[in-house]
Amino acid sequence: MIINSKNLFKILPDLVLIDTDNTMYDYAPCHKAGLNSMKVAMKKKLSLSDLQFEEIYIKSRKIIKKKLKGTASSHNRILYIQKMLELMGLGSQVFLAVEYEQIYWRSFLSKAVLFDNLTDFLDDLRLYNIPSVIVTDLTAKIQFRKIIYFQLDKYFDNIVTSEEAGFDKPHKSPFLLAIEKSKPRGNNIWMIGDNPINDIEGAKKAINAITLQKKHKGVILGKGKYRPDLIFDRFLDLRKLLKSLQKNND
Repeated sequence: MIINSKNLFKILPDLVLIDTDNTMYDYAPCHKAGLNSMKVAMKKKLSLSDLQFEEIYIKSRKIIKKKLKGTASSHNRILYIQKMLELMGLGSQVFLAVEYEQIYWRSFLSKAVLFDNLTDFLDDLRLYNIPSVIVTDLTAKIQFRKIIYFQLDKYFDNIVTSEEAGFDKPHKSPFLLAIEKSKPRGNNIWMIGDNPINDIEGAKKAINAITLQKKHKGVILGKGKYRPDLIFDRFLDLRKLLKSLQKNND
């Protein structure tokens, strides 16, 4: 654990905001599994080669991302799949779009494993009477499904998705909505995430949050204006930090 702003970690937080994807679990292997299962299914039914699948998926994703930039729908896999089918000249194959989306998310979740000590850390927050809110991009239905799958619903006071807020992070709306829902007793707010722009800079600009970046393979550490106040590898480190801050408060 690296603390870049030691003066900010003297007391327990009044509120903890936490990102979901690639913060609570490793996103990359889940996405890879989902895409691979979808590719196998589409190859079997639509006679696509590996190269054709990859090219059309990338093209479709770019189209949707450009058109819906900054919104929850820009992450919607069913829109990517719908556009793939349209680019293949198949038109609006609704049944196929739904089928392939379900295949993607089933395989995605089958590979999803929470990082060690995350639930223990969340238990500590409850023990210290610190409210917590999930602040996450993507649509509510999918993110709710993940939370239920991980059995995390009992740990959080509230959840904010970018679909509900109207904008993806780093826009201020998701962060402000989290504050509105939770009504913290003070201004000492932590934001835990993996993305130096969306989570770190976004939370700093929107609500002057103290920022903690989860470090693991594939994560780009923030520098300059994106630099987090703390970098950690394990949620166990945050448990120890909370314990030490609690002692300071006694």
